[in-house]
Amino acid sequence: MALTPRHTKTYFVSDLHLGAAYIPDHRAHEQAVCRWLREVVAADGCRLYLLGDILDYWWEYRDVVPRGFTRFFGALASLADAGVEITWLKGNHDIWIFDYLPREIGMRVVDGLFEEEISGRRFVMEHGDGVGRRPLTFRLLRRLFRCRPLQIAFAAIHPRLTIGLAHAWSAHSRKHGGYTPPVAAGESLAAWAEAYNASHPDRRADYFVFGHQHTMTDRSLPDGARMLILGDWIKHFSYAVFDGSELSLVRYTNPPKFD
Repeated sequence: MALTPRHTKTYFVSDLHLGAAYIPDHRAHEQAVCRWLREVVAADGCRLYLLGDILDYWWEYRDVVPRGFTRFFGALASLADAGVEITWLKGNHDIWIFDYLPREIGMRVVDGLFEEEISGRRFVMEHGDGVGRRPLTFRLLRRLFRCRPLQIAFAAIHPRLTIGLAHAWSAHSRKHGGYTPPVAAGESLAAWAEAYNASHPDRRADYFVFGHQHTMTDRSLPDGARMLILGDWIKHFSYAVFDGSELSLVRYTNPPKFD
């Protein structure tokens, strides 16, 4: 595969949660994601934005690679080798990407808010856990997970213990509804987006794109901007595509089939 003049589209996806304990068939789930990368993104894409929680849990060790995700990483590497620009925004489940995946695959990794101009339109992107109204306990956990001394201490624990703990925590959270926004889905992010544009008149965004809330939302804001929440690949199997003039939120037509 090599990029051609027809490769002009930009794709956005979030909350794949590959490897999650509550996914009934990990292989089918990963294969569906790889199909989407090969059949949809590779067909006409020149950029791909992964907006966090792509992996349900990932920890990069200095000298070893955790098992799993081989097909997914290979599909990303094939896209990168062909010239597709890949940007991975960290979420609250895949915080601990350091230098291995960026170097091995060939992509940018961003922690936090990210602004990009694409075909003359300004995009503001974030996983969705770092902006808007959030409970104090959630904000404290987010800060603790990014504390470097604690990361060093956690890395010293044998993976046999930490990986099982992480997946158990994730499964427990999902069973009990996961993170519930303090107001109706999207309201907090919409209010934040409106305030952002009001306070940044020199770099006003045309589009705000978020993940995290596992809802499909396409909302026009009072100032003419639009806000998208990308859904997920647990229930919706959704993504967004920008063709240079229009941004659309759609569902994948060939999702995984779980027995």
